[in-house]
Amino acid sequence: MISIVPYEDKYQPDFERLNMEWLELYSLTEEYDLAILNDPRDTVINKGGAIFLVLEDDSVIGTAGIARVSDTQYELIKMAVDPAARGKGIGKLLLNRCLEHAKELGAQKISLFSSTHLKTALRMYEDAGFQYVQVSDSPMLTADIKMEKSL
Repeated sequence: MISIVPYEDKYQPDFERLNMEWLELYSLTEEYDLAILNDPRDTVINKGGAIFLVLEDDSVIGTAGIARVSDTQYELIKMAVDPAARGKGIGKLLLNRCLEHAKELGAQKISLFSSTHLKTALRMYEDAGFQYVQVSDSPMLTADIKMEKSL
């Protein structure tokens, strides 16, 4: 059975594992990423954001979150799906949950930073209505794409 649950500290190792896998695969790991992955509670949740995990039975197979930028803007962060679970719509489930939660928090816009290496993710964001904008204020040197969606 698949379920989406909010972040708890017990999930930190899985949150880190799933994200480090794709970051290392594409040589995109930066200090900014490590800070979030090592301490999601202080870097995201305690600042007004949220992280969600997809569980299949008791295994964590996906993660994604939203970080608070302002009262009306959030950033989609750290979306990752276990390679064995890809192609099952897990990423789309996570994206939709993050968008729902951002709306619940009063967000009017959600943005994301990404890389041209992540073609499948970019197609999913395009299909969800994200638009490409000029890359500005990126917390990561390797982010060569920025997208936004009005909520």
